[in-house]
Parts: sequence; C-alpha cells; structure tokens
Amino acid sequence: MTLTAILVLVLTGLGAGFAGGLFGIGGGVVIVPALYAAFTGMGMAEDEAIKTAIATSMATIIVTSIRSVMRHHRHDNVDWPVLKAWMPGLAVGAILGSVIARYIDGQVLTGIFGAGLILLATQRLMSTRGNKQTTEGTMPSQPAQHGIAGAVGAFSSLLGIGGGVIGVLLLTQFGRSVHRAVGTAAGFGLAIAIPGTFGYLWPAATDTEVMPWRIGLVSIVGFLAIASGTFFGAPIGASTAAKLDAKLLTRIFASYAALTGILMLKEAVFG
Repeated sequence: MTLTAILVLVLTGLGAGFAGGLFGIGGGVVIVPALYAAFTGMGMAEDEAIKTAIATSMATIIVTSIRSVMRHHRHDNVDWPVLKAWMPGLAVGAILGSVIARYIDGQVLTGIFGAGLILLATQRLMSTRGNKQTTEGTMPSQPAQHGIAGAVGAFSSLLGIGGGVIGVLLLTQFGRSVHRAVGTAAGFGLAIAIPGTFGYLWPAATDTEVMPWRIGLVSIVGFLAIASGTFFGAPIGASTAAKLDAKLLTRIFASYAALTGILMLKEAVFG
C-alpha cells in the first residue's frame, strides 16, 4: 500500500469518525468503499477485497465507538439501560454475521438492507413535519428487544458497519429522543465490533504477495490508517451532535440514511 493511499485512508477515517460521532454510527458506510478501492487498486480480487474491507472496517469501529460513546456520555445522551439490554443480542448477532460473511454473496442482502433504510429514513423525515413530542418508555418487550438486537448485530457485521444507522432509526421509533438515540446507538457499534472483529480474525485464505500484513481478513495497515483518523474525528462529531436542534439532527440523519440506502441499492443492482 503506497504512502498516498495510506494518507487517503487516514483522511477517510477522520471523516468517518466525524460521521460516527455525529450520527452514532460506526462509519463503515464510508470506510468500506474506501478500503475496497484501496485493496482492488493493489491487485486483490474483488470478492476477497470486499470481505477484507468489511472485516477491517469492523475492527476500526471499535475505536470510533469508544471515542464516540465517551463523548456522548459527557452530554448525558447515552441510555445505558437500553444499551445493556441490547448488548447480548448485538454480540451474538455480530459473531453470526462474521461467520456467514465468509460464505454468502452479500448482493441480495445489501439490496434488502438499502431498501429498508430508505423506507425508515422516509418515515423519520415525515415525522419531523408534525409537532408530536417524543416520549420515553415505548420500548418493546425484552424478548423482542433481544431478537431485534440480534438481527441488527448480524446485518451490521455482514456489512462491516456499526449498527448505528439502524439503531438510531429504531430507537427514535421506540420513543427515544434523537440525541439520546444517537448516543445510545454509538454504544451499539462497540457491542457489535468487538465480537464481530474476533470472528473475522480467524485464519482465511490469503495472497501474502498482495496483502502481507493481515490477520484473518483484517488488514493491519488499513486498520491503523483508518483508526488514527477516527480517533480524532469521533469526539468532534459527538460534540457537534449535542449542539444541534433535535429536528435538524433528525433531518440530517434521515437524509444520510436515505443516501446510504440508495448507494447500497445501487451496489446491489449494478455491483
């Protein structure tokens, strides 16, 4: 990997970290395409490049989530009871997703995920037009929460993202304010990324001439370059989120989720 490519990845990490702190996401939506471009540019086969990009993105989300959730906690925007209740399901789902990712063609899954994001984002944009105030206490039953958390963990691990995109949309749907949803979803990333990364660290067939510094499917150079950027970007994004008006933050996030969904659908249809 050239010095120019490494510098580009550091800058990508800075932007992904800011987005992660601002929206409570892991930044994988930004990181995976950048890593994929870098790896294919090195001569890696497309199928191997996308899996390595997803695995490496998952590892970087550990850094992003820790920095992000610490800053959101300072602003009292982390719903710790909800986060603790969802952690087991998120972790189990993340491990399952990392195992499935080695064998599944993710095109159909990516398309379904993208379509779902567009629908949920549309709902959130529509909700900002009224004056209805969000109230706490509308979470589903504990078994339902575990099931939802498992699904979020599996999908997120499969796609190399932190789960915040879905997490914020779900938590606001379940009655949490957008600021509290963003802060809590930042913690989802950590619950998903740690077990998910361990799943990706298991030995994989590698081309040592193309990717000499890799553990399992995780690129060490890619991880260090991205993580160095997210380390500084995440707390800046989190502090920015705390200062924004709730409706404005909801609209920005919903627009971001819709754009992400469109890009995922494009990837699923056209590759």
